[in-house]
Amino acid sequence: MKKLALIVVLLGSIQMNAQQKVNSDAYALMLKTLLSHSVPEISVDSAVKLVDSTTIWIDARETNETAVSAIKNSIPVGYDNFKISSLDSISKSRKIIVYCSVGYRSEKVAEKLIKKGFKDVSNLYGGIFEWVNQGQNTYRDTTLTPQVHAYNKVWGAWLTKGQKVYGK
Repeated sequence: MKKLALIVVLLGSIQMNAQQKVNSDAYALMLKTLLSHSVPEISVDSAVKLVDSTTIWIDARETNETAVSAIKNSIPVGYDNFKISSLDSISKSRKIIVYCSVGYRSEKVAEKLIKKGFKDVSNLYGGIFEWVNQGQNTYRDTTLTPQVHAYNKVWGAWLTKGQKVYGK
């Protein structure tokens, strides 16, 4: 809870307008503070090479977020009601990348996967926001879309590319 309070203070201290990009140093500081760094992290540059491979992509965002868009071929599992049993059919030796909006929820889901014996689990550093900020594609079902659920206007400040969608 202290981390979230610190993040809110950090967000409040950054002056932005609609035309201004978020300072990447501020985003890095926010992630450093928010995340526990308790699981292996993978950068967008490294992860993009694995999109069409045998890697399993797990989306730890909620249904209203995944309905807007997701990373290609990812499996939505949610966060609030995540059940590890939903992944029983996946071999514990498969490479897995977990993501959410910025990486907090996916880090917690990745911790649970590792605790249950999954061997090769990584958290996508910066989440789908960083994915899109670095020019990578998102999909609604199989259709390419620029839209990304920005969670809310405070968190959406970190999404500097794509088309922000709120409240669906």
